[in-house]
This record gives sequence, C-alpha cells and structure tokens, in this order.
Amino acid sequence: MPVADISRFQTIDCWIFDLDNTLYPPHADLWPKVDQKITQYISHLLGVDGLTARAIQKYYYAQHGTSLNGLMAHDGIDPHAFLAFVHDIDRSNIEADARLGGAIARLPGRKFIFTNGSRYHAVETSKALGIDHLFEDVFDIVSAQFTPKPARRPYDLFLAAHGIEPARAAMFEDIPRNLTIPKEMGMACVLVVPGEQGSNKDEWDKRIEAGVGGEGPPLDAITSDLPDFLDRLSLLLGQGVLPPPQ
Repeated sequence: MPVADISRFQTIDCWIFDLDNTLYPPHADLWPKVDQKITQYISHLLGVDGLTARAIQKYYYAQHGTSLNGLMAHDGIDPHAFLAFVHDIDRSNIEADARLGGAIARLPGRKFIFTNGSRYHAVETSKALGIDHLFEDVFDIVSAQFTPKPARRPYDLFLAAHGIEPARAAMFEDIPRNLTIPKEMGMACVLVVPGEQGSNKDEWDKRIEAGVGGEGPPLDAITSDLPDFLDRLSLLLGQGVLPPPQ
C-alpha cells in the first residue's frame, strides 16, 4: 500500500498517532477489554442485566459519539471515575515493540498520541509497547473537553494546545471517519489497516477499494504494517536506513 506522493511528507515535522488499534493491532485484545468494562459500568450504574447494558451502551455511542458522553448527558456520571474504571485492564499480553519504537524514533520532528481514551490508558499502553518516551504529549478525551473525534473541536483544541501547523502534520488512524477533518484541515493522512480487520472492517474495505485519493477526502497513504511504512517513509525522506525484510 504505497505512499501516494512522497513529496507530501517532505515538510512534515509533527507526527500524530491514534492509540487503539493503530499503535497496537486488534489481536492485542485491549479494546474488547475496555468495551466489556463499559458494559459492566452501565450494568452496575443502572441496575440492568448485561444485554440491556450493552444495548444502552451502543445507543449512547450512536447518539452521542461515545458511551461516556451519553452517560454524562443522561445519567450525570463523573467522567473521571468512569475513565479510571474502564481503563483499568490487564495489559500483560502487550509486549515491547522494538520495531515500532525504532520506526517512530527515526521520524524527524515532534510526536504525539491523540486518543478518544484517557491519558492513563495511553501512557500505560505505550509503556507496555516500550514507546512512551518517544512522545512529547498525550492529548486525551479530557484534554478535548470530552468531545470525541471525529468532531472538529478536539482537532482544533489539539492544534492550538501544541502550536501545530496542520500543513506540517501527519495523522495516523485506524478509523477512516476520524481522518476526514484532519484532511480538510490540511494534514497528511494515513489509514492504518491491521491484518485483523475487527469492528472497522466495513469502513476499511470501502477505503481500500477506493484507494489512495479515492472516495471522500483523499488519503495520502494506506498501510497494513505501520512500522514498515514508517521505516520506508524515513528512508525516502533521507532520515534512516530501511532494515532488511523479516
């Protein structure tokens, strides 16, 4: 899945990564654990069984962008307590990824994590991956004032908070709709498509079929191997040496 135009990346000095299913693949099984904890939280809060809690969870997600926003709007919950509960998960199946760490380290400029999750979740997960030291900051759902991607507001808040010029930034995401606003703002946009195509499979399939520059705001690249893509990008930019195939 090649870069559409390498010249688009030659002026990039800010690299922005989503967390879940982007910096780690779906088979790491972290998001299903968080998802299950959200169901448990709703079940306990509202005194309903698991199936009912699940239905409420998905309804809130559809209507409010996140289950958290729905719970805040309808049930007046403490969002910080919610985030602490749902992100208290076992990360022991995550291993340090030296290949990913090296690829990110070779990129020239600043690096950030931009997630709809919590700072704690991003920090603990990136620590498990062995890449936490590579990022200048984590911009989380609290930093976004609880407005999630793909709404425009969190992107505006993120760029303003860190003084980032969109034209000099690249965004890496596993959810295609979360790249629409960044592309409109002038960022280079890369869709990360893990081999195990989980809950975003339909969106991924449509964008892969359309291809780079296809339907919707055109992507600059699509990759199913983030470390390899970053290494090749660094090589083309003259910032690193492409390792031999593994």
